[in-house]
Amino acid sequence: MKVKECMCNQVSCVNPQTTLSDAAKVMQQQHVGCIPVCDTNKNIVGLITDRDIVLRGVACSKDTNTTPVSEIMTTQVYTIAPDAEVTEASQIMCDCQVKRVPVIENNSIVGMITLGDLANNQDVKGQQVYQTVEGICRCGSNTQNDQ
Repeated sequence: MKVKECMCNQVSCVNPQTTLSDAAKVMQQQHVGCIPVCDTNKNIVGLITDRDIVLRGVACSKDTNTTPVSEIMTTQVYTIAPDAEVTEASQIMCDCQVKRVPVIENNSIVGMITLGDLANNQDVKGQQVYQTVEGICRCGSNTQNDQ
């Protein structure tokens, strides 16, 4: 199965100057916990999660009404192509310990594939989902990613 058959293709983006508060509002409206940060050409430059806002913003006493997402976003973003196999997306999630992988085509974001997408797709075997979760949750890792 290809990533494009499993991914969510309706992805909202914010720009690097978007405030933490406005990014949180987009997350609330879209019922998501992660928003890609894109430049004007829809090139991904980072990811911001609800957890980033809490731990790197609120907990660090940043003003959520004035602090731009660029100050706290994750800049090392792991991506995948829409024509890649879902097993490759699963492997990226395991290897990089991330729950979400932006889908990029021609340098622009066209979707997002998440652990939830894998779990909710009847064509993805339960064993693959289990192994992905196990890989993401590896104990003793030193990763700083929260994608």
